Formats: sequence, structure tokens, C-alpha cells
Amino acid sequence: MGNPHAAGAAPRRTAEAIERGGTGKPTVAALLANAGASGGPVAAPAADVGSWNAERLVSVISAVAGRILGKEVDRDTDLFDAGATSVTAVEIAAALAREHDLPVELDDLFADARPRQLAHRWLAARGTPAPAEPSAPARLSPAVDETLVQIMADVARADSLPFVGAPPPDAPRRLLLTGATGFLGSHLLLDLLRHSDAHVVCLVRAEDDEAALRRLAEGLTRFHLPWSDEVARRVTALAGDFRRPMLGLSAERWAELADEVDAIVNVGAAVDFLRGYPSLRQSNVLGPLMLAELAMTGRIKPLHHVSSVAVFNELGIGSMGEDDPVAHLDRLSAGYDQTKWAAEAVLRRAREHGLVVTLLRPAGIGGHPDTGAHNGHDFSSAFVAAYSRFGTLPAFRYLNVAAVDWVSRMAAAIVGEPDAWGRTYHLTGVPRSLDEVVRDMTIGGMIPRVQHWDRWRDETLTRIREEPVPELEFLARMLQSPTAARLCEAQLSAPAARCDRTLAFAAGHGLPAATPYDGRAQRRTLEELARSGVARLSRPGGTPYLWFRETMDGEIGAVGDKARTPCTLALRLSIQSMYQLVTERRIDVSGDITCALLHTEPLTVVAGSLRVRPQEGIPVRNGLRHPLMRYRLELRDADGRQWWLAGTKTARAGRDLLRQTRTVTVEVGRDGEAASHAGEVAVPVHSYLPDQVDGLRVDPALPERDRRRAKLIWLGWFNLQVGRGLLEPPLRAAAELLDLRRGATHQETRR
Repeated sequence: MGNPHAAGAAPRRTAEAIERGGTGKPTVAALLANAGASGGPVAAPAADVGSWNAERLVSVISAVAGRILGKEVDRDTDLFDAGATSVTAVEIAAALAREHDLPVELDDLFADARPRQLAHRWLAARGTPAPAEPSAPARLSPAVDETLVQIMADVARADSLPFVGAPPPDAPRRLLLTGATGFLGSHLLLDLLRHSDAHVVCLVRAEDDEAALRRLAEGLTRFHLPWSDEVARRVTALAGDFRRPMLGLSAERWAELADEVDAIVNVGAAVDFLRGYPSLRQSNVLGPLMLAELAMTGRIKPLHHVSSVAVFNELGIGSMGEDDPVAHLDRLSAGYDQTKWAAEAVLRRAREHGLVVTLLRPAGIGGHPDTGAHNGHDFSSAFVAAYSRFGTLPAFRYLNVAAVDWVSRMAAAIVGEPDAWGRTYHLTGVPRSLDEVVRDMTIGGMIPRVQHWDRWRDETLTRIREEPVPELEFLARMLQSPTAARLCEAQLSAPAARCDRTLAFAAGHGLPAATPYDGRAQRRTLEELARSGVARLSRPGGTPYLWFRETMDGEIGAVGDKARTPCTLALRLSIQSMYQLVTERRIDVSGDITCALLHTEPLTVVAGSLRVRPQEGIPVRNGLRHPLMRYRLELRDADGRQWWLAGTKTARAGRDLLRQTRTVTVEVGRDGEAASHAGEVAVPVHSYLPDQVDGLRVDPALPERDRRRAKLIWLGWFNLQVGRGLLEPPLRAAAELLDLRRGATHQETRR
């Protein structure tokens, strides 16, 4: 029969680890690994079941959970709604195993965290059917069918909504916003204030309105958004909870709110890919239903609901357009996806009753391109952090991710435009293929290995366990849960999301066009992730990523004298990563300089850099000479003395283009002193191709395909920069000629 305590051994080890406490408290990823979060029922001996019945199980689970959460828990209390987190969920499972030899699977706890349902699942897994309950609907055999019955019952609740007429087609002056303390909600709040005169009432879970205001301010500043007296003046923080009847408000306050606001924007949701539908429905389905009721009470109001393309998360779905059919409900495996589907179904029925409902569907929401603010619990952010850290990618069709500033700007504009109401909009931006993402990573100096999904998941989990990082616990929990892993797989196999209606709206209203969430857009977010130790931006020291030789010959002389002494620069130009190149336009320089006027022996380059277009095209002394490249070298001669060399390649209007790209004007001096020598050196025509094209080298540790790609990207980037630099002077000269001619025309007119 086996050891009757074996089933609870792993949770007990977890409990002991938790009880060690202090700063050494184990990470959630490690706890889940020890607590058996891999899913599936635990096979328990029959003797373990005999002493348990449904009522005793419910009582024990409620008591343990209530003690750990510090509040009363009844048989139908959802533990997550009562304040449980991933850590406390592990603690509850560990305490049940330690104190009662009651092994509860974490997947069961996440799927439905009500004590009654946990007890029934535990008994059913051990072959003991749960007792029938008088109020329960007729059951279908598989557990998933019970969820479908619950979903359809929730959707049918919309049939009790009243029938109403259309709201006035006026831009909102006072609107209710939920989810304002979250990532998208905080950005949307600021965009609503920036681009309208509306006053925003923010529904915030808190003890009172004063605490709600504090939470709101903390939410904005957490995402690098401003909190000022002007923002506070145009915002009302209202303590409430859209999971509760009448939003947790008194009947009087509910009626006042129904009459005073003229639009509702719902961003609030429980975003947890581990929890099942029963655990999420209160927030994600019944919450929107409650807001629909508010919209149809008192003054009739439009409801703008932030949904998700998760409604398409069916493996093998063909297309994801704004008017395409959503997934089949019975093919959605994750509770989060099911709640998003159900909320839309509820609101479509509300539309049939006259409510004007706008559905706004983001996909992945990327970090802010300027501030780097990001949502650490968003799948796209965790994915970016993981592939930047570990250098591997799962094979996928498209990444549907848009930066948060574009998503919030589009949503705010749609809310403020009555002609746009009542439709469905995808706020998904520009989809990116696997090849495009690989190219971006290469530019960032992160050459990825593309792996099959299963292999990538296993390797990523192993790496997270070996190198624990708190910010990646969220991803680890998802990859360890079979249900959440299927959600990830569905996203990675999804087609490109189309947002034709949104793009047409943006073009028609002069709004920013969608841009790819590429390496440039991700840069600040990656920097933020790197500062916290999550991401890795570039390759460590050692073998450069890419390098080539550059030889220059010429003459220098003492400052003020004619340059007559031969001078040769034998340099090696290299980069550690493409990220270094595109963000700083800096190339590392090493090598030596041979010039008898400076020393009989060559001078060694101790440290050096070359910056391409160092002033972004700003001309020297507001003239027609534009810096094309700038060298700065620190030198040491054979006697140990320190020197410096400064050199500039300059683009000039009307000058030979080939000469401009080859010639460097140099100044040389002793360390801490002014220049003592000056002259000009140039790359010989015969050495350019052998050294800088044919002689281009890439780290031999990289696969051949990646070496070829790196060369092409380097040559494309460098030639583009040089081409732009060479064009700037003649374009400026032409512009100045036009300005002069315009001035002459004005003078002729005055005469």
C-alpha cells in the first residue's frame, strides 16, 4: 500500500521552508516546485480517505485558510477574493498537509479556491463522490462541463437587465473609471485627463475615500506617472469594489453615482492565469455585469469595456480580426480566457437591451517607450525578460504586443468620441513575426536559440530555478501549471491580430499611427529590467561580438607648422553588442599609432572609442560642416607617458563623398595638455574592402547563420548612418539657398 504519509511529504517540506521565514524566505517558484504544482490528482491510499467526509473537509480547509488569511472564511468564500496570494496559497496547502496529512493540489486550489469545491475535488480524485447539494445545477460528468454550466448561467444573468434607450451622443464630462491603480488603467487615467476636460471618478478598493486617494497616487507614481495638485483636482477617488453588489456602495451613493457620471470605463480585472473560472468570475464577469446595471440606472450611459484578445485563445484559430468570431468556449482551457469570453457574452446581451457597449481588446501590453514603466505580471513583459536573460525563444507565429502609451491613447480617444462608441476595437498594434523578433534580439546583442515550445518551457523553468529572480516567478508559475502553459501555447500559435478599425480611427482623428514594439520601443523597459537584475542587455566582456581592422596613413606636424611627418594608425574596431551600437552609436577602438614625431616606438591605444554621427546631424558652428565620426583615444608610449588623440571625419557640402568617408582630421597632445600636433590621416582606398568588408569578423562561437546575419545588420546600419551623415550638409545648403531666395523675393515685393 505504500507510506500513508508520502503524499504529504513535499508540502510538508514546503511548510518547513516557509517557517524558516526572514529575508531568506523561499521564492514562489521554488515553493511551487517543492509543493508539487505540476498538476494532476495526488494518488492517496484508501485509508487516507476513510476518515474524511465532505463536511469535515470543508470545515478543516475553512479553518486553516481563515487562520492564515486572518479573517473568517466560510464554505463558499473564494480564498483569492479574501486576500490570498500565490504565497499564501502555498502556505495553505502546506499547512493542510503538515497539520492534517491532507495533500491539496495547488492546481486544484488555483482552479477553484472555495473550501466547498476544494473538498469535493479532493474526494472525487480519490474515488469518493461529493454529496449532491439541493441548490446545485444538474451536473454533467466531466469537471470542465461544470464550468461551462456555470459560465452559461452567468451569461444568462444579463437577461434580467432592463431595456433602455441610447445615451446622449456627447463627449463625457464626468466618467467612472475602474482599474486606475493598474498598469493600463493608470496610463489611461492620465490620457483621459490630458486629452479631455472630463472629471474622472476612480473606483478603488480601499477602506475609505482617503485611503483610495492614497492608493491612486501610489499607483500612478509606481509606473512613473505624475501625481500633482492638478491631477488630484480633476480626480475623485471613490472607495468601492466592483466585485460586490452595488460596487460595495450604499444605496444612496449608488443612486448618486448613477446620476452624476455620464460614461463608464472598465479596465479593472483579476489578471491571473493560474486561477480557474470559478475563482475569477466575481471580478471578471459579475463585475462587468454590475457596471452594465449601473450604466442602465439613472442617467443612461455608454460602457467602455477593456476586454482582451484572450477571447481567441483557441489552439489553431484561423484569424483574429475585430469582427471575427471568437473562440469556441469549450476549447478555452484557462480560467482567465473563459472569463474574458463570458464578460463579452454578458455585454453583448446587454447590447440587445439597448446598452451602448464598446469593446476594447488589447493583446500583450508592452512597456512605455520613454519611461520604461512595465507590468511585471504581464506575459509579454515576462517573456521579454526571459529571452533577454536566457537567450532562447520558443518558436511562435506572431507576437501581438503594443506599447502601453499607444494602447491608452487609442482607448482614451475612442471613449471621448461618441461616433466611435458601440463597436469593437483591437488595440493590438503591429504584429511581429519570429524573424523580426530574432533580428531585434540580434541588434540588441542577444543571439537567440529558437526552440520547440516544450523544450523552451523545460529549459526556461530549469534556468529560473538555477538563477532565481523574483520578477520571473510569475512566468515560472505559469509554465509549471498545465492550464496556464496551454494558454501560453495558444498565444504563441496565434495568428496576427488585425486592428483595421482602430487604425482607420487613428488616421481619421490625427492620432499616432501604430508602430512595432521592437528593440527601440523596448529599450527603456529592458534598461529598467536590467537595473533590477532581470534582463541582460549585452554580452559580457571577452571575445567581441563583431570586429574589423582599420588602417589609416597620413602626416602630422607641430601645431602651426606644415604636417610633414608620416603617421600610421593600425586600429581594431569592435563592438560587444549591437545594443551598444544602436543606443550609443559607439564603437570600441584598440591598436597602435606609429609616428616618429611622437616617439620612436609605436604608441599603444589604452582605451578608445569611435562615435558615429556624434551630434545627430547638428552642424559645427551652425555651418555646413557636419561631424560624421569622432575618435577619442587614450595612448601610452614606450616610456609610459600618456597621450591623447582626437579625430573627426566631417561631411561637407560640395566635397568629394569618398574622401569624406576616408579622411580624419587629428589632434594629438600629452595627457592634461593642449594639442601639440595636428594633421590628417586617411584610409587607403585599396585597404577598405579587405579590412572592413571582407575582413569583418564575428564571434566564432555563434552559429554560422547568426554570423551572416550579424554582418548584414552591421553593414546595413553603418551604411545607413554614413549615408544620412553625408546627405545632411547638401540638404542644409539647399535649404539655406531657398531661405535666401525667399528673403530676396520678400524684398522685391516690398519695393
